Amino acid sequence: MKKQWWLIVFLIIGILGALTACSQQTNSKPAPRVPKKTLHLVALGDSLTYGVGDQQNNGGYVGQIKTRLQIHLHNQVVTSNYGVSGDRSDQILRRLDQQTQFQKDVKQADVIVMTVGGNDLLQTLEKELLVNSQPKLQTAIDQAGNTYQTKLIKLLRTIRQNNPQAPLFVFSIYDPVYTYFPTVTAINDSIEKWNQITKTTLAKYPQTYFVDINHQLSYGQYQTKASRQKLVKAANQANRSSISQAEVVKIMDGKGKNLNRYISTADNFHPNHAGYRLMTKALYQKMLKHNDFMYQERK
Repeated sequence: MKKQWWLIVFLIIGILGALTACSQQTNSKPAPRVPKKTLHLVALGDSLTYGVGDQQNNGGYVGQIKTRLQIHLHNQVVTSNYGVSGDRSDQILRRLDQQTQFQKDVKQADVIVMTVGGNDLLQTLEKELLVNSQPKLQTAIDQAGNTYQTKLIKLLRTIRQNNPQAPLFVFSIYDPVYTYFPTVTAINDSIEKWNQITKTTLAKYPQTYFVDINHQLSYGQYQTKASRQKLVKAANQANRSSISQAEVVKIMDGKGKNLNRYISTADNFHPNHAGYRLMTKALYQKMLKHNDFMYQERK
């Protein structure tokens, strides 16, 4: 009887101990966080990071995201802009490999943002789109896509070697002439394929996020299916079921107007200030979902 009594006592003590441990775990709270007093944002990439097309000369999305973060966190945001017009993925990597200050800023960054891939694709489209048949174009795009993915992997590895912790946000690319050629699937399909390559590659790296602005910028104000059907009708009436060098040049030279209200009328290619606002909004929303970089533990 004594053995049974002691066994009951031990069981009760064990249960009480387990309940106490669970209670302590339940009541434990994460360490309180406060916004960092200074946030370092490094932007790298091509002309979209440089801010080409922003008629307010505010640095495109870089200037706008700086303002949004400062308002949100009530702190100072320091930005370093390493965007260069025309750069492909391998050229961005070369600059990062060769420029000491570039490397230093990336290492010290709290958050990194990048635009990449547009010029890699454009290089192929300029060679193939206007002269080759659809099957040849598809083959060229597939081959170029494999090359682009290899270059992107090298670029991402180098960024992560310099800074393994900071979240990296990478924008998609878009179709700047969609509103003029909505029925030319070769361009749209190529851009979708390119974005999928970028998205799939980014998924292999921790704290690396894809910011999709393709349809927002490509469609512009024509976001509904009905409004895009009107574009298709207009394109068919203008015999724009295919694309030619002359037509593209004419659109690019048509200064002062564009069917897409978010594309700059200075070159009919890059976003204008409103277009960069769309990019900034998408970036900001993604940042809010992955916001650890904004805070530090209260000391």
